[in-house]
Amino acid sequence: MTSDLHDMTFKHPNDGDDQGSFGDHQAIIQGLLMESATIAPKYFYDDLGCRLFEVITTLPAYYPTRIESEIFRASATTIGAQIGEGATLIDLGAGNCEKAAGLFDALKPKRYVAVDIASDFLDGVLKGLRERYPNLVIEGHTSDFSGGLSLPSDLPQHHRLMFYPGSSIGNFTPDDAMTFLKDIRKELHLGGHLLIGVDLIKDDRLLDMAYNDPLGITAAFNRNILNHINRLIGSDFDIADFKHVAFYHREEKRIEMHLEAQRDRLIQWPKGERHFRKKERIQTEYSYKYHPDTFECMLKAAGFPIVKTYLDDRGWFSVFHAEAG
Repeated sequence: MTSDLHDMTFKHPNDGDDQGSFGDHQAIIQGLLMESATIAPKYFYDDLGCRLFEVITTLPAYYPTRIESEIFRASATTIGAQIGEGATLIDLGAGNCEKAAGLFDALKPKRYVAVDIASDFLDGVLKGLRERYPNLVIEGHTSDFSGGLSLPSDLPQHHRLMFYPGSSIGNFTPDDAMTFLKDIRKELHLGGHLLIGVDLIKDDRLLDMAYNDPLGITAAFNRNILNHINRLIGSDFDIADFKHVAFYHREEKRIEMHLEAQRDRLIQWPKGERHFRKKERIQTEYSYKYHPDTFECMLKAAGFPIVKTYLDDRGWFSVFHAEAG
């Protein structure tokens, strides 16, 4: 689970009548008609999905947000000194913006650009943020990363800091993650910075627990994607017919989230349909986990020769500060 994911200037489905763009409509249908059906994880994030994810980050078993925050608290002053004041802080997949806001005092940015897919949610967050930080230039940019990285054209070219926390990079396959890191590098001049959070390989049980909380919040988050696409494409999914399934695939080094049909069900939408057999699954998210050395090598191969790694004491999560070369 992440707060992003990944039409370069994506019109969020909540803009206007919640019908989404024609491209999104077609992409959802194509995913549903694949031999192994899939729904892109970016469709988690309607208004309810955003709010459910906020709750997930507070759950005891969901360690990534808590541990990443601990790493930032311990290392923010050091990182801020290395980056220097006055940067343009570009928050990729900003969500509620609290992770970036927690670093404002240490990083002392001149301009903050929150990039996220959920435009309505982001607008409300930024209104409150401007009241808290009246002397900081704060702006939002709605974008979907699945087709590449799109940034406002008027951003200063120099002294940029790309911020990509929460291990959102895990939603990409390793090959696509490398492509995205290279896209980030292209947006940075020599000496530009990237601050990125990465979830690490650990005991299977810890990973399974993080995505199967006993309160069922993660299950509600996963199943809500069906309500969202019902509104987008006019389908007739009933969330009661699908069960949340999440597990760690050790060989692929990833968490998988699926929705499993509890009975045979014909799903229909205007001009189309798909029959789901009992036990058939719809894949909604992959979340890849990394070894620190592996990810450091990826950063260097993407054009970041200077990499500093910050780990928690248990080695569960890592923050990388990489400098473009």
